[in-house]
Amino acid sequence: MEAVCRKATADDVETLVELIAGYAAKGIMLPRSRDVLQRQIDTFVVAEVEGTVVGCGSLCRLGTELVEVRSLGISEGYKGLGIGSKLIDFLLEEAKEQHIPKVMALTYEVRFFEKNGFAVVDKEIFPEKVWTDCVNCPKQHACDEIAVLRTLN
Repeated sequence: MEAVCRKATADDVETLVELIAGYAAKGIMLPRSRDVLQRQIDTFVVAEVEGTVVGCGSLCRLGTELVEVRSLGISEGYKGLGIGSKLIDFLLEEAKEQHIPKVMALTYEVRFFEKNGFAVVDKEIFPEKVWTDCVNCPKQHACDEIAVLRTLN
């Protein structure tokens, strides 16, 4: 089963809505509306296996030197096959092309990110993230996600 990563297109919006909603229902990913996904589709990448989208992720610019990996998810039945790492590699290449040296994420899957070259850091070092998204998050005052960072060469 070979996964291929590519930039998302408008045709992927419905699949992204479903994939992200599944994670959001478990409280492990922020929900994204169809409207938001349509507006931000150019920030998303997808992983396909035999023509079926089985994973996604996006980059959100938080400043001139920082982007965040967001909405990283894999469909049930496709987890543990290295697809998440392929998506991370694709997103890191996107960040390099945009000349953005730092890539961060807030996650519950610390070991996955460490395996992909990220290090745990104090989330307070990201005021860009706090003022962009955290102010609107229901977990704002009791955030239990772990911040990770990778600096690109």
